[in-house]
Amino acid sequence: MSSEFSIREISSKRDISRFVRFPERLYKGASQWVPPLRSSEKRSLLSSAPSRYCKLKMWVVEDRKGIIQGRIAGMINPRYNDLYSTKRARFGWFDTINDPKVSSLLFEAAERWAASEGMTEIHGPLYFNTLGRQGMLVEGFENRPVFNCLYNYPYYQNLVEAAGYRKELDWLEYKIPMVYDVPERIGRVSSSLMGRYGLHEGSIDTLKKSPSMVRKFFKAYSDSFEGNVRNFIPFTEEEMDEEAASIIPFVSDRFSTVIMDKDDNPVAFGIAIPDLSEAFQKARGSLFPFGWFYLLKALKGGETVDLMINGAVPAWQGKGLSSLYHISLIEKFRKAGVLYGLSNPQIETGEAVRVWEKYPHTLYMRRRCYIKTII
Repeated sequence: MSSEFSIREISSKRDISRFVRFPERLYKGASQWVPPLRSSEKRSLLSSAPSRYCKLKMWVVEDRKGIIQGRIAGMINPRYNDLYSTKRARFGWFDTINDPKVSSLLFEAAERWAASEGMTEIHGPLYFNTLGRQGMLVEGFENRPVFNCLYNYPYYQNLVEAAGYRKELDWLEYKIPMVYDVPERIGRVSSSLMGRYGLHEGSIDTLKKSPSMVRKFFKAYSDSFEGNVRNFIPFTEEEMDEEAASIIPFVSDRFSTVIMDKDDNPVAFGIAIPDLSEAFQKARGSLFPFGWFYLLKALKGGETVDLMINGAVPAWQGKGLSSLYHISLIEKFRKAGVLYGLSNPQIETGEAVRVWEKYPHTLYMRRRCYIKTII
């Protein structure tokens, strides 16, 4: 143990509050960092749907004065390990000053715990499931992430790799200028698909009023990624309800679209919201007293949108349905005066990356999941 720093497992409410607030001091002055809501962070750690079936441990490294200099969480998701036949733990909520003594203490604690639980590997930074903030930023530090993505300092990469971690996979995020001239061929394909399959555009504003339709939508969302996205974990019903509660209030017909079959089942979707990052920065970790005001103002729209979710359910993949929701979104963005879209992280080898690369684009950010064998 370092005489300058000491590591401690935490579980008390006071310590968890300090754990959650540490990045506010670490990133003070970093104009790109977007603070999450403190209440949301505490709920994620202590009472979120996946936290109820996952194992969790948290540690902080403190200096001689008891001031936190680093934090980390260790997690084990049994559903992930069962699905992929692995014995993996994951780390998340990793933040530290630029000191290998601190990062080493953090990683060693998480690795010892994971090994004691019978795990043979540990990877991250990840959330409990596929829905949270994940992926260490390794390129694009000059840019501000969308509100539901991580930011970290460039030195993190050196600290992680010095601890023996190697790349598992990368996620790519693109900045896409909105081009409103839809090629005539794509327009013809879109019309043909609608008629051939009896499809129609649904209403997000109507769908969000029906709990059963919201559940159908999130089931379609989960199904669209199952088997197609590496490390994806199908959602439980509780997770779908929780995600719906967090996303649906921000979603509207103005920036999103859903394609329905003849029986009114969602089959494809493009969900976008105005970029909320600046609003979250102004909120400074709390909705009160003025956080709600900044978010509501941002939801009216600006020049950039967050392209949150795009996909089609398995039975409809490979049929060109992306042209349907892309054309719909382009028209909506044109009316709203949108100039740019920011894609959410896409695995570098995935089909979604190839779709976005058909459009004019620049690489906005690259994120990395690291992995280490511990036994």
